[in-house]
Amino acid sequence: MTDSRHPAAPADEAALEHLAGARDRILDELCETIVGQREVIEELLITLFARGHALVVGVPGLAKTLLVSSLAGCLSLEFHRIQFTPDLMPSDITGTEVIHDDPETGRRAFKFLHGPVFANVILADEINRTPPKTQAALLQAMQERQVSAGGVDYSLAEPFLVLATQNPIEQEGTYPLPEAQLDRFLLNVLVDYPGPDEELEIMRLASGPELPRPAPVLDASEITRLQRLVRRIAVAEHALLFARDVVRASRPTDGAPDFVRRFVRWGAGPRASLGLVLAGKARAALRGRPCVSTGDIAAVARPVMRHRLILNFEAESEGFRADDLVDRLLESGGRSRRG
Repeated sequence: MTDSRHPAAPADEAALEHLAGARDRILDELCETIVGQREVIEELLITLFARGHALVVGVPGLAKTLLVSSLAGCLSLEFHRIQFTPDLMPSDITGTEVIHDDPETGRRAFKFLHGPVFANVILADEINRTPPKTQAALLQAMQERQVSAGGVDYSLAEPFLVLATQNPIEQEGTYPLPEAQLDRFLLNVLVDYPGPDEELEIMRLASGPELPRPAPVLDASEITRLQRLVRRIAVAEHALLFARDVVRASRPTDGAPDFVRRFVRWGAGPRASLGLVLAGKARAALRGRPCVSTGDIAAVARPVMRHRLILNFEAESEGFRADDLVDRLLESGGRSRRG
């Protein structure tokens, strides 16, 4: 039974089959240039079809830029990379107004020159290396999907996906994103080291001939249509309750589990609940299913919640991570004081 407050029209079975087939073809295409990282690719696809944005965290040299540019190629989308540095200004991202001379009339007027944010896929490389004012300019574009200049609103392209990278080991000279801004990212995607066999394959592939360019699988209009389809995926009442209870149990209130009150300073907010549902819908749709299960919610819980939890010093001293907390919340079924 679906929640009456979330009416979902029967999903188009042919469109779901098309999306599931496209997912398989995208994975096959990316395997030609990217070794491993299947889970990372799937999480990026979930982000795209849920109309969200993702924070991509990994040490240098793990092919994050190649992955994002290759994904954009598979989707026939315009890709721009912005290298964030301490001297980057907001106008370097959004664009700026310049004085333009009309050769016919001789009149001078302001003309807006679009910045690199006007693309479908934006790689914000090392977003924490630029001051908060510049970070805020990108985050505003992510939230409102438009840029304002000279009293005029300029709409961004659809689909619009921002993938912001961070280096987890080098924090000198950085401007960490505040918790309220981290909350704007649907997923926090972790890119880990490759396994031994994968690393050997990377050595063979990267030292050989030029890497093949991925063949287009979907275009912008198809992606936009499939994003609307994802919103129509049904969510069973018990899956909604499961998502709600997992998030509420992460907050260190009187009814929270003992390990939450011991290790957590601040739990996840309502955006986490919504993120679990939206990411769960995208995951189900990418597998050709018209309804979200609790398994879909559990599968996306780590990337949805890990950047929305603030652990205390005791957790840090004992090596207890946000992912460990999410795993224990899932094991307990989110049991806490409900209401």
